[in-house]
Amino acid sequence: MTNRTVLVTGSSGLVGSEAAAFFDARGWRVHGVDNNTRMELLGPDGDTTPNLERLLRTARRYVHHDLDVRDRGALTAVVRAERPSLVVHAAAQPAHEVSARRPLDDFEINALGTLNLLEAVREHCPESVFVLMSTNKVYGDAPNELPLVELPTRWEYADAAAYDGIDESCRVDLTTHTPLGASKLAADILVQEYGRYFSLPTVCFRAGCLTGRHHASTELHGFLAYLARCLRDDLTYSVIGHKGKQVRDNLHSSDVCGAILAFYERPSCGAVYNLGGGRAGSISVQEAIERLEELCGARLETQYVDEPRRGDHIVYISNTARFCSDYPQWEISTPLDAILEELAGDPT
Repeated sequence: MTNRTVLVTGSSGLVGSEAAAFFDARGWRVHGVDNNTRMELLGPDGDTTPNLERLLRTARRYVHHDLDVRDRGALTAVVRAERPSLVVHAAAQPAHEVSARRPLDDFEINALGTLNLLEAVREHCPESVFVLMSTNKVYGDAPNELPLVELPTRWEYADAAAYDGIDESCRVDLTTHTPLGASKLAADILVQEYGRYFSLPTVCFRAGCLTGRHHASTELHGFLAYLARCLRDDLTYSVIGHKGKQVRDNLHSSDVCGAILAFYERPSCGAVYNLGGGRAGSISVQEAIERLEELCGARLETQYVDEPRRGDHIVYISNTARFCSDYPQWEISTPLDAILEELAGDPT
């Protein structure tokens, strides 16, 4: 494709701002859509203004659009005017607790916002590659049905066959999603359907924990970045359930951009991939606290909440074998300890 223009929604967020900077550095024209709804949903700690200011200061070809993905007319006008060859849809309501308190806002942002963008692309640039930043929450709590064993610092899969984690065959039905998981699953299925039914080049990246120093972390969203922030700012961290032995895999936002570019260069219609740090990027809350304390040279004040979050995964490790097989040029460039070192350093 000769039109090297990318439209990024959620362009002031973690993945969105990383994608905007990534493609700008490669000579693309970048149009970002973001109105900092994250701060309104998550409070002052969720403010993404610093990321926008960084992009406006450093990016050479970045154009910002202060609009909401729920505004179908304004969103369509941008797509019609720019006709991007790549759309990275990273705008979302990301927090379980917020989705339970504000399910209408959650669904309108995550599901209706996605449909608005899909329709704009189908009408004005159907050849554009459409990337949805989906989530492992589309699987609900079905991953918790796998047998587990308790180790000194983490829960672990009991069956050796599950060692590499959850793949795309995990069911999405008859499981507790939370309203967030349900709205993201609706968006995920819509993107698949526009790929399969309308033959648009689309992909759903079902992400594990994505992270990096540009994460506007809060207690409700941003596991590792929020842990590091608690250490730097001498805040008390709440360990919620499962003895702090729950496990997540973690992927740096820059490596997400590499996956997006790989798919753009060889797209397909209605693709679905789990995307995360895999086994090598996995860490428990206990293990993360211990390593970040070591890196920061400080002790973290914690409090334990015995009741886990409803629908929370106990162990979730992304099995990325399908994506790695289809796109063998993609590889993780920032391993877990490098992520932790980055988060423990100066956040600016």
